[in-house]
Amino acid sequence: MFKTCRSVLCSAVVGASLLASSVPATAVQTLRIVGNFPTGHTSSVAMEQFKADVENASKGELKVDVFPAMQLGGAQENVDQVRSGAVFLTWISTAYLSRTVPELSALALPFLFESREQAFKVIDGPVGAVMSDRLAVKGFSALGYMELGSRHLTNNVRPVKSLDDLNGLKIRLQPDETHLATFRALGANPTTMDIKEVYSALQQGVLDGEENPYAVIRDRNFNQVQKYVSDTGHFFDFIVVVANKKKLDALDPAMRKVVVDAMTKAVSTQRAMAAEADMQALTDLKARGMQFDPVSPAFRAEMKRATAGVIDIVRGKVGAELVDAVVQGAR
Repeated sequence: MFKTCRSVLCSAVVGASLLASSVPATAVQTLRIVGNFPTGHTSSVAMEQFKADVENASKGELKVDVFPAMQLGGAQENVDQVRSGAVFLTWISTAYLSRTVPELSALALPFLFESREQAFKVIDGPVGAVMSDRLAVKGFSALGYMELGSRHLTNNVRPVKSLDDLNGLKIRLQPDETHLATFRALGANPTTMDIKEVYSALQQGVLDGEENPYAVIRDRNFNQVQKYVSDTGHFFDFIVVVANKKKLDALDPAMRKVVVDAMTKAVSTQRAMAAEADMQALTDLKARGMQFDPVSPAFRAEMKRATAGVIDIVRGKVGAELVDAVVQGAR
């Protein structure tokens, strides 16, 4: 009797299991996103919002794993990981994609943008659409452009108040040929280096200085190994959010819309935070002991004159039509 009942019970359990297995379960898809910015940077904060919005709007069908602060490698490694499909997306300075998509260098013309409003007008218009098209050809889907901001010079040798003060300084730049050409024209000795190596290079004296927005200078603690900062504002830099195009296109259309909508919101949030964060960062840098030397109008005009020929270099590289569109759009 006991054996019979146990058999009946087993049959019931098996039957219930088969019935349960016949009901389709929604598979959870995990999107791994990587970045090199510190966790407190406005872009990383916006990505946490993106994660929450995607997981909520997808009702659990999509899970987002966020790896900021170089947890999965440096900036160039993150770009390569997205291109290969190892990760879903990254948020990165456009400079790290300019060798793959040279047209992005047109956004890095020296002293082009006098305000963030000018910069956003260009990137949110036809020029931005061209950049996104070029990225798509290379396997990237551009999901938005955040603000990295105006880039300013720091160094550990002397205050920079004239072109003579720039002469011969070993300055780390991002891997963009327009950036390099600009600093050569200013008389400096520029070199490229992944951001993950910069602190130690400054500390060891391999570099004299670097250039970044104030928030990045602060969040990477460059004030610990740099004494002087000047508001040179030589470039305005964008953070482009790029996904692996095949991976994005492979998502169910409804889930793809969830991702796109959440990133649109995240970009808007980050832009709103960036302006306030930028000025607070300068206050923090001065409080931490950095000497701030504002650039005089005469010195700024001097730098503009010295770098005027860079625009022709970029025209020859990516075409006059695109460069002129960027210049006209900034007016």
